[in-house]
Amino acid sequence: MKRMFLIALLATGGCASYTPHPLAIGLEAVLAPPVAAIVARDALAIDRPYLKPVEIDLSQPLDPNAIAVVAVIANPDLKAQRLRAGVTDAQAFSARLLPDPTFSTGASKVVNGPDPLLDLANALAIDLNALRTHAVRRAQADAQTRQVRLDLAWAEWQTAGQARIQAVRIQNLERALAIATAGRAATQSLLDRTLRAAGRGDLPADQVQAARIGAFDAQDRLRTLERDLAAARFELTKLLGLPPSFPLTLAPAPLPPPPPDADALFALARTARADLQALRAGYDAQEAATHKAVLDQFPTLGLSVNANRDSAGNTLLGPAIDFTLPLWNRNRGGIAIENATRNALKAEYDGRLFQTRAEIAAAVGGIAVAQRQRAAVMRDLPALDRFAAASRRAANRGDLALATAEAAEQAVRDKRALLAQAEQDLSEQSIALELLTGTPMEDWPR
Repeated sequence: MKRMFLIALLATGGCASYTPHPLAIGLEAVLAPPVAAIVARDALAIDRPYLKPVEIDLSQPLDPNAIAVVAVIANPDLKAQRLRAGVTDAQAFSARLLPDPTFSTGASKVVNGPDPLLDLANALAIDLNALRTHAVRRAQADAQTRQVRLDLAWAEWQTAGQARIQAVRIQNLERALAIATAGRAATQSLLDRTLRAAGRGDLPADQVQAARIGAFDAQDRLRTLERDLAAARFELTKLLGLPPSFPLTLAPAPLPPPPPDADALFALARTARADLQALRAGYDAQEAATHKAVLDQFPTLGLSVNANRDSAGNTLLGPAIDFTLPLWNRNRGGIAIENATRNALKAEYDGRLFQTRAEIAAAVGGIAVAQRQRAAVMRDLPALDRFAAASRRAANRGDLALATAEAAEQAVRDKRALLAQAEQDLSEQSIALELLTGTPMEDWPR
């Protein structure tokens, strides 16, 4: 017995120990570490196929690549997802381990009888069924690990793209806000002059009402843009893991080129999208689960070696095997569940492919519409600029009413607002198409 105790003590000598790690629930739970220093350090070592390592200073204007790098590094949801990915790594490690044997011992004392010795019974057993399914369990765990890693890569890609979308949205909203501010000032000036003229009796009431409606519409447009801009700035700082009041400066981004054919982009997406790769890895894991369910229909085996000494001093040694009899169950329920799950995963993958094709076609069509709208605005804008400039010169000479010149200038501002909206749509939908294909536009087929 002393020898067995020493063996057990040595076997547990390398066991892990528990260390508590409580949550922080006070102010330290919400105070972020120095984000700028962390970003500057990690941005130089970033290793993603769609990002370039870059030296980042958050006090300087950030280009689209820098925006994406900061999002991948500092986004709090991605940080948590990266830590959760470590759970599947641990599960894959656990699946590689062989089952430990079990040992049992017992002693019985003769209370009444001539035999003077203790009756000793010892058994050493191992679960043969765990060994039989070890390969498929390991294959399932490895596939699940790949799936989680690919899901993480897809989440990083989506977060980086959403941050870039918010950046171009902010820049175009700032353009539109400057145009709307000028429009509001012009309509307010017109309203003030109209009210003074109407007070003198020089203008009828309907012109006053028209000027008042124009000033109200300009003010309402300005307020809407201010709300949209504030929401976009808040969303960007949230995606970048920065405080809401963090001052960010954005570098201008060039307009994207026209995309290639939708079918070519779909062919690229089928191999490049990490979420489709993750679904394929999940299907591989389910294949292994189905294989394990089929193996589990066979009898479960347990092997033990028994060593006994009875109270008369007789020593007995021999093996024992225990197994289930596959008469009624035969794991038919488990096999049916795993087969149904495998069919559902296949249908989910096919559905995702169908959705991907449709979304890519819609995005390519939307970009074509935005390009046509921008081209139409660019075609009309020079003539409007010339007419507005001529009207202003005529009004300054007294040959034309000031209201007419201001109306011509407002038409230019409206056209520039349309241009800003078309370029915003073009930039956002091009980034969205990158997200749909899972590939930067620099790597698209041309």
